[in-house]
Amino acid sequence: MSRWLEMLRHQYNWLLADRFDWWEMNRCPINACPLVASIAEPREQPNYYSQKRSLVPLKGERPWYKEIHSQVLQDMVKRVNLAFERFTKGDSSGKRSGKPRFKGQHRYRTFTFPQASHEWIEGNRIRLPKIGVVKFICHRPLPEGFALKTVAVSLKADGWYVTFSLEDQSVPELPLPEVVPTEANSLGVDAGLEYFIACSDGTTKTPPQFYRQAEKKLAKLQAKRELRPKGSKARRKLNAKIAKLHQRIARQRRQWHFETAGELVDKADVIFVEDLQVANMIRRCKPKLGEGGEFLPNGQAAKSGLNKSFADAGIAGFLNEVLPYKAAKAGRWVVKVNPAGTSQHCAMCLSRVPKELSDRWHDCPHCRASMPRDVNSAVLIKKVGLGHRLTLKREGRKTGEARPLRLTA
Repeated sequence: MSRWLEMLRHQYNWLLADRFDWWEMNRCPINACPLVASIAEPREQPNYYSQKRSLVPLKGERPWYKEIHSQVLQDMVKRVNLAFERFTKGDSSGKRSGKPRFKGQHRYRTFTFPQASHEWIEGNRIRLPKIGVVKFICHRPLPEGFALKTVAVSLKADGWYVTFSLEDQSVPELPLPEVVPTEANSLGVDAGLEYFIACSDGTTKTPPQFYRQAEKKLAKLQAKRELRPKGSKARRKLNAKIAKLHQRIARQRRQWHFETAGELVDKADVIFVEDLQVANMIRRCKPKLGEGGEFLPNGQAAKSGLNKSFADAGIAGFLNEVLPYKAAKAGRWVVKVNPAGTSQHCAMCLSRVPKELSDRWHDCPHCRASMPRDVNSAVLIKKVGLGHRLTLKREGRKTGEARPLRLTA
């Protein structure tokens, strides 16, 4: 199986390079070519079907590829096509991904049999075509009545995993019930670092910081690894220990996210969260240049610790994946609202109360409201999510007079 992954990785990189070669040489229309351009021989654009047909001569030139199942090779071509299509055209919503990268060593970790059958499974053993019978740990029995669609074999830090995809067309898709959000059945949630979640009912939960807890152990292993020569057996063993530690941290965080999402789902029918762009929040600071052209301090050294805390908390994965999944499974709604103004205004009197990032407590000079900053934001997120046409008074930039600001979901 390791040999299969390595051969699939090589062919994946070759097909991706073929796509890039055509993209750089032939993508320009004939009436809009640049004045300076390399002259390339015109050829048809490689696509999924042409690259899949290239597998036949590949097996003739390189006979060792015959030992890989044909459908596994075709699925590899499908992965190349999907990665390149997302880069050039985007997904169903029009959002484009970054430029696909070539797979380095040990970076191609999964191969898939797209047409599987229940006959492959016999108790705790599975018969994989061209591989043979493999014993596996079945942590729960496969339900009856479902058709086995695909089987994916993955290499992770602690061993090999097999993933089954099941389908039962007789099971209807149950739509989420229509719920009208009210003051009683809704909950506002503010996500952050001091409190991982702060709810509009006043409850908070601090992040466990799994990575910070394992940081010393991780640093010792990495320092010990650097003392070993590259390519040595000792270095490979230390790399395996480091990978297992990272995997353990990720699984701890994932488990904690699911437990936290379950607690929120039990509290309300509608959960309002901020539509945060975490990728923009952890972006590097822009460099500052002095008069002589030298670089000035821009605060990136301090922000690097903040970025590490964001990555350790996993806010984006929780808000975009775990919480919507748990809510949909329980028949609840997760609604994202505009985060503008939710941290700089009072949730009680709606007056503007400017705060720096280091100010972690909200004290309103107008209505004397006093509470944690994140709890104040959670209450305001709930009000914005309920659709109230809130009038937030703030000072104008030029005249200094108070003018209304409307926030809507």
